[in-house]
Amino acid sequence: MKQGTLHKAMFWTLVALTLVFTPLELVDACTRVVYLGPEATIITGRSMDWVENTGTDLWVFPKGMKRDGASGPTSITWTSKYGSVISSFYGVSTVDGMNDKGLVTNVLYLAESEYGKPDGKRPTISIAAWAQYVLDNYATVAETVNALKDDPFVVIAPTLPNGRAGNGHLAISDPTGDSAIFEYIAGKLVIHHGKKYQVMTNSPVYDQQLALNKYWEEIGGTTFLPGTSRASDRFARAFFFVNAVPKTANMDQAVASVFGVIRGVSVPLGITTPGQPNIASTYWRTFADHKNNVYFFDSATSPTVFWVPLGELDLKEGAPVKKLTLVGGKTYAGSAASKFEPAEPFSFLPAPVK
Repeated sequence: MKQGTLHKAMFWTLVALTLVFTPLELVDACTRVVYLGPEATIITGRSMDWVENTGTDLWVFPKGMKRDGASGPTSITWTSKYGSVISSFYGVSTVDGMNDKGLVTNVLYLAESEYGKPDGKRPTISIAAWAQYVLDNYATVAETVNALKDDPFVVIAPTLPNGRAGNGHLAISDPTGDSAIFEYIAGKLVIHHGKKYQVMTNSPVYDQQLALNKYWEEIGGTTFLPGTSRASDRFARAFFFVNAVPKTANMDQAVASVFGVIRGVSVPLGITTPGQPNIASTYWRTFADHKNNVYFFDSATSPTVFWVPLGELDLKEGAPVKKLTLVGGKTYAGSAASKFEPAEPFSFLPAPVK
């Protein structure tokens, strides 16, 4: 078969796979990438794309906080070993964050998620607390995978405040460049662990997403990249971009490169897709410098970028919980570590076990 004919056949196969694997009812269009540079220059970036403003604020949580999984009498309980800075979601969930060991969590929507039902044997946890549980308890990706690979709890996904199903998958990364993706498919935990898992978007499930991306790798990337806002297309572009940008130990340049990658796959504010109204606009982006423990925040509605050096926060046990208010259009520039103010911690979205 001639090369052109082969590529045409592969293209239509890809179209068929995309139509089969990608549900029409997407709820967001987030993208996450990990930049692997020299001299431990590791940066994780993500976009938060959603159907409406998520009411996000930033929070500082110290070590020693007593928590539970917000899922009734069967809730898992723990005391935080590590302090963290996080981005909240509707004021009821940790959707993104970084702890003082440089471990980063990113929750993205996945329509196909099925978490299984409580079995009366394992504790339960609301999906709203899932990312925070990881930040509170683990220092590295390998430690997290080892602790969670046997599926020690049941995730409960309650309805979100906007009426959408609270389905998501979790990506984690650390200062070594290690990554892991956690998905619950047909009630079973599936983990993809390794540095090669640099990119995550949304539907389809990760195995199928990798298969779709393989097509774009085989035709050369620079020749032709998909351009829509669909998750599989953003995955292909993000994968190509994050591996194509120069790899440098100059942190300013590296961070700027990752900003470019994530902005390049973001959806302009106000953009919607007829027939798929939940392919959504980008409201904010975060970037985590794992080498220096700095958490950047970039709002689509603000003219400035700010950052939070975790070394400038009081994360020791007994320190107050603090909040950086973003709701209401408040903007910051440069280091915002000193702008956090004491506040009562939010309660995780409850997920009562039925």
